[in-house]
Amino acid sequence: MKKILSILFLLLILPVMAQDMVLKAGVSVDDVPKALYGSWRVNAKLDDTNSRATFKPQSIDFWNLSRVGDKITLDNPFSGANAEISVSTVEGNLVVFSKKLPYDNNKVLTDTVTLRLKDNTFSGINSLTLESYSLIDNHLMKTEYARYLIEGEKIAGDSVIKGE
Repeated sequence: MKKILSILFLLLILPVMAQDMVLKAGVSVDDVPKALYGSWRVNAKLDDTNSRATFKPQSIDFWNLSRVGDKITLDNPFSGANAEISVSTVEGNLVVFSKKLPYDNNKVLTDTVTLRLKDNTFSGINSLTLESYSLIDNHLMKTEYARYLIEGEKIAGDSVIKGE
């Protein structure tokens, strides 16, 4: 009887406990400040790179950050990009998020944003890594990176609406 109870414990209770630990270890979307959501005009200036031929020296973008359920999406209507982001850090008004997407046929782009929110603005760093893989055997052939200093100004969203 003890063996059966032990087996039941291992099969039923332990997985639930392990699942709770994993959920508690991550960042909940509920922790993300509501001020992050909305539409932003984002200015980016290249700070460092190993490939000036690949990365633009500066850009102006439009980001729309939205949440549906437990998913946060970054949409850029200028570039047509749309991706679910993964939030790794929230400490007060400091937020770190990233996305990793296929790019062209043989490349992977990892985009990590670290920003500090202040009223209807933010400032921070956008780090990009572009990995190129062989079409023949899929080995990593080249890694290019860029670090941009970014500033954002909210142009639509709750915190710019009077009285909210």
